[in-house]
Amino acid sequence: MEPHYYNVDINWDKERKGVMCSPELNKDANSCIEVATPPQFPKGMPGIWSPEHLFTAAVSSCLMTTFLSVAENSKLEFTSFSCKSKGKLEQVDGKWMMTEITLEPIVTITDKKEYERAERVLQKSEGACLISNSVKSKITMIPLIKIN
Repeated sequence: MEPHYYNVDINWDKERKGVMCSPELNKDANSCIEVATPPQFPKGMPGIWSPEHLFTAAVSSCLMTTFLSVAENSKLEFTSFSCKSKGKLEQVDGKWMMTEITLEPIVTITDKKEYERAERVLQKSEGACLISNSVKSKITMIPLIKIN
């Protein structure tokens, strides 16, 4: 398979804030994202996506999209998928880095006979997530499977 490229353009707006868009997406106000230094840092801005949030979101959303693909290929019947995620930023050897991402996916199934398959699909999804495989942060998954 040929390599894939994903383009992102960012332009400084004011203070510690910019606007991020992709030429591959619809370039309108709804497809662009404001990004800023998080409020924990000097002159950081609350209420705006930060690189740290986007990093955590990349891992979490990759788990979801990988799960959806693996579940479809495995013919897993489920009624919902959600995932809370938390990124840990800390100083290591004098440098700030995202050291850990904790993922808490919840998959709801209707048939208890599908429980073990749902577990396998989640584990396979965790191992196949290309973003998780691309970062050096520790990725911890705490899955929950509900039967509805």
